[in-house]
Amino acid sequence: MYRFQRELKPKERTDILENNPIVTLVIGGCRSGKSRYALNAANAVPGPRRLFLATSVPRDREMTQRVQAHQAERGCDWETVEEPVNIHEKLLAHADTADVILVDCLTLWISNMMGADMDDPAIENRLKQTAQVFSRLQCPVFLVSNEVGYGIVPENALARRFRDLAGHVNQFMADTADRVVLTVAGQALQIKPGGNRISP
Repeated sequence: MYRFQRELKPKERTDILENNPIVTLVIGGCRSGKSRYALNAANAVPGPRRLFLATSVPRDREMTQRVQAHQAERGCDWETVEEPVNIHEKLLAHADTADVILVDCLTLWISNMMGADMDDPAIENRLKQTAQVFSRLQCPVFLVSNEVGYGIVPENALARRFRDLAGHVNQFMADTADRVVLTVAGQALQIKPGGNRISP
């Protein structure tokens, strides 16, 4: 099986940005409160230019209703940009103009890339392109992602590939991010920066 090559960020960058993080990964299970936490944290960032980068592609009525509910929760202060696959391009386009960027969510982004018939090396390349954009951002960015690895092993190959990709993407983004927040039952726990990291 193809394994992503993760390049750990130098420790010095984390130390410098510990009190002023640029990239925050918010991760948790379904209905754990991750999107609400990310939205509240992003709303606390000063400045009127708020960009919501949506990876969702509504394909049925239920999904459309979910999107509309999230839009109502954000309110009119947010500009919404929809991009299912090339989020690095949208991030780059707004790198110098936004006061805060919220990307929701990386899990659907993975699903969209799989739906576009991208293989694992192509997805890894897209990850690296996105991480490179982070260094050019002048504003905080919040990334929302699902933790899907706590359940049973999926019964089919496609679902197993999705689960594995989600795990790899989350690890990659957690290594890249300045801060990682885990949400459980509506409670938020900062896990990076945190205690001493144990080397594998």
